[in-house]
Amino acid sequence: MSKIAIIGAGAMGGATVEGLIKGQQFKNEDITVSDPSQAVTEKFAKMGVSVTTDNKLAADSADIVCVVVKPWLVERVLKDIKPELDPKKQILIVIAAGVSSESIKGWLGEQCPPLFLVIPNIAIAEMASMTFIVPCGAVAQHHTEQVEAIFGEMGTTLITDEQHLAAGTTLASCGIAYAMRYIRAASEGGVELGFKADDAKKIVMQTMKGAVELLEASGMHPEAAIDLVTTPGGVTIKGLNEMEHAGFTSAVIRGLKAGAK
Repeated sequence: MSKIAIIGAGAMGGATVEGLIKGQQFKNEDITVSDPSQAVTEKFAKMGVSVTTDNKLAADSADIVCVVVKPWLVERVLKDIKPELDPKKQILIVIAAGVSSESIKGWLGEQCPPLFLVIPNIAIAEMASMTFIVPCGAVAQHHTEQVEAIFGEMGTTLITDEQHLAAGTTLASCGIAYAMRYIRAASEGGVELGFKADDAKKIVMQTMKGAVELLEASGMHPEAAIDLVTTPGGVTIKGLNEMEHAGFTSAVIRGLKAGAK
């Protein structure tokens, strides 16, 4: 079984580790977490994961090196672990929005292993991420299959190209926050309609879950499914039209486009 190192266990890195722990691709002892935070390393050590504050040590011991840090830290981290990277034996995964493969290969030169840019979302902790995978350059098919298997176990994956990664990021990685904002807004509306806050949130979350499962099961376009619950002069169409008058669809599209920039 391969060994994987997660360098950087903040929000996204930590969520990825939690997903890996719940999955079957790696034993806990084959997962190494490198992070400067004592609280983070103590948390994962209690779960049976190998921990360190030394990025070089983490990279040296892994078959798959996964760098999950803020975009402005990627160059520093990669140059730090560069001597430990082995292009013949390792795979490099970088999870950082806006960092190009060209930059990464420029920083690492001949020390760059087969490279994948990956963008999951934080639902990866619950095995429910929408994850975009970009194989960079002439990587071997079995490496692509290996990376896809790792992230496919933690949700749904899409192999794409680097050109579409920004759009994928705003649609799914940022998009999960947009979905949560709707849950918050609808829950607040539920309180105004007379429900207790926790009950309103529960109602809205189950309703969203039902909408997703209905679309997945039926394969219908969302508008076709909407037609099933809108009757002439009914309350549903009145509510939808009021939201559209306030710019609902336009606001969603504008938000996505702004995120993609």
